[in-house]
Amino acid sequence: MTVLSNRAKALKPSPTLAINAKAKSMQAQGIRVISFGAGEPDFDTPENIKQAAKKALDEGFTKYTPVGGIDELKDAIIKKFQRDSGLSYKRSEVLVSCGGKHSFYNLAQAIFDQGDEVIIPAPYWVSYPPMVELANATAVIMETTEKNQFKITPEDLKKAITSKTKAMVLNSPSNPTGSAYTKKELEKIAELAISKNFLVISDEIYEKIVYDGFKVTSIACLSEEMKKRTIIVHGVAKTYAMTGWRIGYTAGAEEIISAMNNIQSQSTSNPTSIAQKASVEALVGPQDEVEKMVSAFAQRRNYIVDRLNKMPGVSCYRPVGAFYVFPNFSSYYGRSYEGKKIENSTHLADFFLNVAKVAVVPGVEFGADSFERLSYATSMENIKEGLDRIEEGLKKLA
Repeated sequence: MTVLSNRAKALKPSPTLAINAKAKSMQAQGIRVISFGAGEPDFDTPENIKQAAKKALDEGFTKYTPVGGIDELKDAIIKKFQRDSGLSYKRSEVLVSCGGKHSFYNLAQAIFDQGDEVIIPAPYWVSYPPMVELANATAVIMETTEKNQFKITPEDLKKAITSKTKAMVLNSPSNPTGSAYTKKELEKIAELAISKNFLVISDEIYEKIVYDGFKVTSIACLSEEMKKRTIIVHGVAKTYAMTGWRIGYTAGAEEIISAMNNIQSQSTSNPTSIAQKASVEALVGPQDEVEKMVSAFAQRRNYIVDRLNKMPGVSCYRPVGAFYVFPNFSSYYGRSYEGKKIENSTHLADFFLNVAKVAVVPGVEFGADSFERLSYATSMENIKEGLDRIEEGLKKLA
């Protein structure tokens, strides 16, 4: 008897979580590892948000809630969209789930069928293709270039569209590259979405983490027609240092949100009650701590990009958002260390971890094998030491 499904056998674990787990395992053995792996802020959740959770506990708010979230949180999400993007939604067009990943998974299950194609620009967040494939749809990977700031062009998008195209995924600002689309660039994509009749899944979870005055535009706000065919995936994790609280949310057409709610009702049911109350405070409370975090991220970004670009054979795009850099190390491929040849991003990531004691995530997991992803959501002290180790490690490759 075959125990595992083909679906389970084909699925790989999340590489970012796996790298982080390996680094923590080494640290538990007394090895000092500098980790650039985790995609979460190193700051603590702001105090006002934690106090809101404590208040919910003290008041006994520990029971089931409606499957798709409490009205108070839905209203806070609605206010957030109105305030930040000028978008208007009803409660029936908003769903609260157990993190942004859960939101995307529910959405994929709700709208995709076998035979559907979903365009995913690469580099992409590692979980997009597996979640599309778990819904029996086909992930159509569309490569971008460092020269184009890792952004798709309308010409390339036209070539990727077929009669089977159901949707495309847009992550702006992006994980892993930190690139983001301007309003003008989004208008070109919107024209194609409308004329070719496909949906846009807009992952906006890094919306608030941007630099140099960059203005984030949601593709949903370009027109009423575009809003109808856009599903926004969002969450509190990155902006408010709330990764462990597991609250994500989706906004879109009532029919889609209703289907996602039904799916959620048969899997997780409601997100954690206490975390929902905390998320209300995150969205409607003071935003000062967010500004402080982004300011710190900006300083780290400037340092890490400048250091990487000074390393021989390394090039690194300067991100406009998120908290990752995606440097190109491919000039080191073909070199060796102690008889082991470095042939790809996985080999180089293993070398960095085992020899330099630095954890990075190989670019191949994001669909771009010439690169490695480094998160600068860690202290400046760690960044400096980690880059010193990388630089010394590269000198050992011959």
